[in-house]
Amino acid sequence: MLSNLGNILLFLNVILSFSIIYTANRNLKISGGVDKNIFQLSLIQSTSIIICFFVLIAAFIVSDFSLITVYQNSHSLKPLFYKIAGTWGNHEGSLLLWAIILSIFSFLFLVYNKDHPKKFRLLTLIIQNILILGFLFFILFNSNPFSRISPIPSEGLGLNPILQDPALAIHPPLLYIGFVGASIYFSAAIASLITNYSEKSFSLSIKNWVLISWCFQTLGILVGSIWAYYELGWGGFWFWDPVENASLLPWFAMTALFHSLIVFEKRNLFYFWVIILCLITFTLSVTGTFLVRSGILNSVHTFASDPTRGIYILIFLSLMIFGSIFLLFQKYKKENYDLNRNSKETFILVNNWFMMFYLITVLLGTIYPIFTDALTDNKISVGPPFYNTIIFPVVVVFLLFMALGPKAKWIKNKFENIRIYFLILIGAICLNLAIIFFFKSYSLLSNFIIISALFLIISSLMDIAMALKKNKLDFARIISHTSFGFLVLFIGLNDIFSLEKDYNIKLGETKKFENYSIQLQNLDLKNYKNYQAVIGKLEIKNLNSNQTNILNPEIRIYNEPKTLTYEAAIKTSLIKDYYLTMSNIDRSDYYNIKFQKKPLMAWIWISVIMIVVGGSIRLFSDAKNN
Repeated sequence: MLSNLGNILLFLNVILSFSIIYTANRNLKISGGVDKNIFQLSLIQSTSIIICFFVLIAAFIVSDFSLITVYQNSHSLKPLFYKIAGTWGNHEGSLLLWAIILSIFSFLFLVYNKDHPKKFRLLTLIIQNILILGFLFFILFNSNPFSRISPIPSEGLGLNPILQDPALAIHPPLLYIGFVGASIYFSAAIASLITNYSEKSFSLSIKNWVLISWCFQTLGILVGSIWAYYELGWGGFWFWDPVENASLLPWFAMTALFHSLIVFEKRNLFYFWVIILCLITFTLSVTGTFLVRSGILNSVHTFASDPTRGIYILIFLSLMIFGSIFLLFQKYKKENYDLNRNSKETFILVNNWFMMFYLITVLLGTIYPIFTDALTDNKISVGPPFYNTIIFPVVVVFLLFMALGPKAKWIKNKFENIRIYFLILIGAICLNLAIIFFFKSYSLLSNFIIISALFLIISSLMDIAMALKKNKLDFARIISHTSFGFLVLFIGLNDIFSLEKDYNIKLGETKKFENYSIQLQNLDLKNYKNYQAVIGKLEIKNLNSNQTNILNPEIRIYNEPKTLTYEAAIKTSLIKDYYLTMSNIDRSDYYNIKFQKKPLMAWIWISVIMIVVGGSIRLFSDAKNN
C-alpha cells in the first residue's frame, strides 16, 4: 500500500511539473500578471512531494520491509529516531529530499518575488521545473525509494552503525538546503540571460536565496566536521576527503557570489561575475552528487556504488554545463569595469579571485586521482599535505586583504590612518611573540598565519569603535569577518599545540608521558537495544595540577549489520578537549589506547556558528529592508 501510494505521488509530481511548464509557457504569451493557476499548481506540487516523503518516513517507522530501501537501510530493533533519519540516510531517500527542496524553493521564489518582471519569474519557474523533472525521472526509473522486494523479508539489514548518530541525522538536510538551494539562483541566472534582466533589481531577486543556501551549507559542513571529529576516531575534523571537498566547493562559489552581489547592487557592476557564479555553484553541487553517488570514490561519506546512477547524473551534469556555457557565450558582453586599484570594488574582485584559487585547487586535488586511475590504472591519493602546502601560504595574504577591504570606499579610496594599520600589525606580531614566549615556538608559516589572523581580528574589532562614531555599524560583516579570523587562529593554535600519544595497555596498567599519566582502571560489558559495548574506564591525570578526568571510550558490537566500531570518549572544556579511543588487540590482554589533547576545539565550532550568525543577521536585515 505504501509503495503504491508513494509511486502515485511521484507520478503526480511529474504531471504537475509538466503542467507548470505548459501553463507558465502559455502565460508568457499573454499580457497581464502571473496566472493564479501557476501558484496553485506550485503549491500542490510542493505539498504532494512533502506527503510523498512522509509516506517514506512512515514506511521506515513501521519497518515495511516490502520496500527495498527500508529493507537495506533499517531494522526493527533500530531506535525510532534513527529509523526516521534512515529515510534520508540512503541514496534513494536523499534524492527524494532533493526533489522536495527543489519544489519548495521553486514555489517560494514565485511567491516572494512578485515585484520582478513576469517573464523573468516564469522562465525561472520553467527552468526550475525542468531540473525537478530531471531528478524525478532519476528517482522513478533508477533510484525509486518505493521499489518493492519479493518475497518480503522478515527483517531488514540495518543502517551502517557509524551513520546512527544525531549529528549525521541532521547533517544531510542542512547540506541539501545549501546544495539544492543553489538551484533557484541557477534557474534565475538562466532566466536573466534569456530575458536580458540585468538591472540592480535582479541582484535583489536572488540575494536572500544565496544567503539562505550559504548559511545552511556552512552549518551542514560544520555538523559534518563535528561528526567526523567524535565518530571516526582519528581526532581531526577535516581530512580533505574527496566527499568533504565536494561540500566545500560550492561554498567557495557561494561566498564569491554573495560578495559580487554587493558590488552589483551598489554599482551595477560584475553582472557576468554574478551569472557565472550562479551557474558554477549549482553545477558544483551536482558534481558533488555525482562524486558521492557514482561509486568512483571510496569514502565513508559515499552513498552508492552503482555505475548506472553515475552515468545518469553525468549526462544530467553535462547537459547543464554545456547548455549553460552555450547560453552564456550567446549572451556574453564584455564589461569594461575601469576600476580604481584602490577601491572597495577592487578588493571584492580580489576576494573573488582568492575564492576561485581555493576552488580550483580543491577541485584539482579531488578529481586528479580519478583521472589518473582511469587513464593509467594507478591509484594515487591527494591528502592534507597537498592542500596545506598550496592553500595555507595564500591564506596569509587573503586575511590581510580581508582586513583592509571593508575599510575601502566605493569608486575611489584613499587609505587614511596608515599608522593605525601599522600599529595593529605591530600588536599582532607582539601577541604572536607572547604565544611563542609563554608556550612554544612554531614554524615560520604558522607565525605568518597567526599574525595575519590576529591582524584581521584586531582590525575588525576596531571597526566597531569606528562604526559607532559614524553611527553605521555593519554587524553582519564585522561578526562574520571577525569570526573567520578567530576560526583561522584557533585552527592554527590547535594544530600547533595538539598532543598525541599511542600506547598498548592492559587492565590496571599506568603509562606516563610529558606531564600526564593514563591508567586503564576497569572494563565493563553492557547490552543495549541494538548493540553490545565494551566500556573502558580510563583515568587521565595532569601531574602538574593533580587534576584527574575519567573517560569512557567504547568498543561497540552491532548485530544488524554485524559491525565493530570504536567510539571516542571526549572531555570538552573551553580551553581544551581530552580525546581518547580504545581498540582491542586480537588474542591479547592489551588494548590500544590513543590519547590526544586538542586545544580550543570548542572555539573552532563557536567561530563557525558565529560566521553563520553574521550571515543570518545580513539575511534578516536585507529581508526587512526589501
